[in-house]
Order: sequence, then C-alpha cells, then structure tokens
Amino acid sequence: MRILSGIQPSGKLHLGNYFGMMRPAIELQSRGEAYLFLADYHALTTVADPAALRAATRDAALDFLACGLDPDRTAFYRQSDVPEVTELMWLLSTVTPMGLLERCHSYKDKISKGIAPNHALFAYPVLMAADILAVRSDLVPVGRDQKQHVEVTRDIAQKFNNTFGPVFKIPEPAIREDVAVVPGVDGQKMSKSYNNTIEIFGDPKETRARIMRIVTDSTPVEAPKDPTRCNLFALYRLVVPEKESAALAERYRAGGVGYGAVKKELCECLEAYFAPMRARRDELARDVGYVEAVLRRGAERARAEASRTLADARRAVGLA
Repeated sequence: MRILSGIQPSGKLHLGNYFGMMRPAIELQSRGEAYLFLADYHALTTVADPAALRAATRDAALDFLACGLDPDRTAFYRQSDVPEVTELMWLLSTVTPMGLLERCHSYKDKISKGIAPNHALFAYPVLMAADILAVRSDLVPVGRDQKQHVEVTRDIAQKFNNTFGPVFKIPEPAIREDVAVVPGVDGQKMSKSYNNTIEIFGDPKETRARIMRIVTDSTPVEAPKDPTRCNLFALYRLVVPEKESAALAERYRAGGVGYGAVKKELCECLEAYFAPMRARRDELARDVGYVEAVLRRGAERARAEASRTLADARRAVGLA
C-alpha cells in the first residue's frame, strides 16, 4: 500500500502542524510505502520572498527528520525536485471542469482571507491531483476538512481515464478521525493565517510568552472548571501521558487551580516533550549536506514513479 502526504513550507511549523499532520504522517511509515513531500510549488501561492521560501523548505525538512521521519522508510522530497508533476498537471488540466474548481473550498477560503486571486490559487487542486496521481498513491491521509482535495483528485483521474483510457490509479482518502484540533493562542484553530501559532522549535522565551497569552475564561481560581472547554487543557493533554492529563482534569473539576499555574506547567511539559527532537534538530542543522542528500534520494524515488506515470499519460493523449 502506497501512502502520500505533503505539507506547505510557508512558514515555521507549529503545534497544529505537528499533531495534525507531522506525527500522523511519521506514524504511517510502519503501515506501508510512504511518500512525503514539501510542497514548495504550492507555497508559491502565498510566499513571494525567494529567500524565505528556501529557508522555510530547509527548516521543514529539518523539522521532519528531527521529529522521527526515517528516510529509509519514507521517500522524502521537495515537490519542485519532481518536474514531472507540473507537466502532468497540464495534462490533467485539459479534462478538469471549471465548475469543479469553482466549487473548491480552499480557493474560497483563501480569497475570503484577503489573498489576491490568481491562476495558481485557482488551479491549486489540479497540481495537488498531479502530486497524488504521479506516484500512484493508494491512500491519502487527510483531516475531514480536507477530504474535498482527494475527492477532486478522484474526479479528475476518472475523467482522464474515461477520456483517454485507464492510466491513473484512483486514490482513496484516509480520514484521520483521531487527529485533535489544536487551538491557537486565541482559541481558534492554530494556523499561520491567524497568527496564533506556537512553533515546534521556536525560541524558548518567545514560546513561553505566547503560552502565557493563551486565551482563557474568567473563572476564579477557587471555582471548578470544565477541562473540555479549556484551550490550555487541550494543549496540555497532547504532550503528557493520559494519567497526567486525567489528574489535571480532576484538579480542574475540584477547583483551586489557576490558569496562570497551568500555563507554567504547560511551558515545562512542552519543553520536555520536544527536548529530544530539538537536540536532534540542532545536530542535523550542522550537517546540511546530509539533509540535502536525503531530499535528493527521496526525489529520485518519486521521479522514478512519476516518470512512468507521465509516460503513460503522454502516450494516452497522443504525445510522442
């Protein structure tokens, strides 16, 4: 079984990225043949600074390797190192209905957030389809809010197959029901778009300052509190054993615990949770050649599959 995941290197990766995508993707290494790419072409829809894009891509590679990605079990690569994907995108575009793209949530959401509309943003789902289909993925793990991306890919692949013959394997979405929604410092879903993130490997002082700004209600210290409605508790339970989160939940319900004290505990727990990964990242950062070698080797594996897929697609449409 071949499993594909990808993430945009459009900024520093944060707790929402880690618990929502990174950790589940790394765990998939034991379930099948994993492919994981850094979607730098996709990032161009929002990042217009070349140096920032290069830095974010390098940082994301370091973050994944530090967090446990095994390049011997996962083909780990930059999207832009697999040029077959962009040619395949054009072939797929010839059968993609405009109405299908106009109904995509991601385009509407980004426009509503003030991002200027352009062709890349509009055609984003076709490039995503090329990413998925190029390496003949069986499964694409996504959150429920991203299921449409895989459905669009399936629609495009089926339309191509119906028009030109059976070229593409039709992928299945693997909905991650158990992935927690990670709240940001303002209580909304953690996202770079909302500037409410806590970075995985951010400066410790800045991380502590952001945690101390997490929004809470005005319940007095002595009063009982509902842990299921608390942003602090939602983050705390992600980084401690179940026994410790259950103990804090009991303290909440009993009363006598203040949010300020919990914020300090959360700082310590987050630091302890990511400390081994931070040490590994520091080690990797001193060997940039190794990181580049990992990405090149992953791209070679991805290109081997993508070139075969592209050759089949070119023959099907009549290109020499």
